Amino acid sequence: MASTKIIVTDTAYPTRLRQLASPPKQLYIAGDPDLNTVLKRPVVGVIGTRAVTPYGRLITERLVRELSEQGIVIVSGMALGVDGIAHRAALAASGVTIAVLPGPVSLPFPASHRQLAADIAAHGGLLVSEYADNENVYLTNFVARNRIVAGLSDVLLITEAGVKSGSLHTARFMLDMGREVLAVPGQITSRESEGTHNLLKTGAALVTSSDDVLLALGLTRHTAKVTTIRGSNEHEQAVLDAILNGENDGQVLLQLSELDVGGFNSMLTALELHGKIRRLGNNQWALR
Repeated sequence: MASTKIIVTDTAYPTRLRQLASPPKQLYIAGDPDLNTVLKRPVVGVIGTRAVTPYGRLITERLVRELSEQGIVIVSGMALGVDGIAHRAALAASGVTIAVLPGPVSLPFPASHRQLAADIAAHGGLLVSEYADNENVYLTNFVARNRIVAGLSDVLLITEAGVKSGSLHTARFMLDMGREVLAVPGQITSRESEGTHNLLKTGAALVTSSDDVLLALGLTRHTAKVTTIRGSNEHEQAVLDAILNGENDGQVLLQLSELDVGGFNSMLTALELHGKIRRLGNNQWALR
């Protein structure tokens, strides 16, 4: 995957990363948007355990979806568990997400998330790394990656984390910069919530809804629809754009899609399953 390199002395280098005790000397960035343009929007880091429970999955998906619908950028480390769930939830909500990688953007790690990386880059998100194409992934890269996640985030949200979770490293980086750490409580018997409970005991802000995250950002909830809804191909995009502009009739949407009836119906089903559109009845459709 092609990338753009910026070094710490470049004017394009994100100012917020300079607040780190050890800023990355260079960044490799893949994806269409300009990083600094994306960072003009509120950014929430969403991280947590790799051994995510059904509760952790549910909470992560719900909070990320609601934040994405408010125009919040989601940044995470594309690890297994909470990280991957956060990225996918942002994409499903047609939001913008940034993945910070522990290795080169040309060979995203872990291998099982390479399609996820491609989806992020293809749908208005960014892949960010401090490692050149020929560098290997070492154990120390993961903590180093976490400091960049912290550096890019206005606030950090930990939805589920055990007592030894790497998420706690990211929390320390945030606190060192004077930025706020937020945590979701879990069951008191859950080992995968011991880390978040310890953070709450030591001053992390309690989160029980996305309104708590918006409050930490100094924002209030708005009800306007997201104005950029992304499809996975030109046919989906044509239909989504038409609905966004007020066209609801299925027959008109069929013509705009330039698909046959079978392909069009399959596409509608996919868009509905991904939570982008909803049925109004009588072959009428609307954005969700």
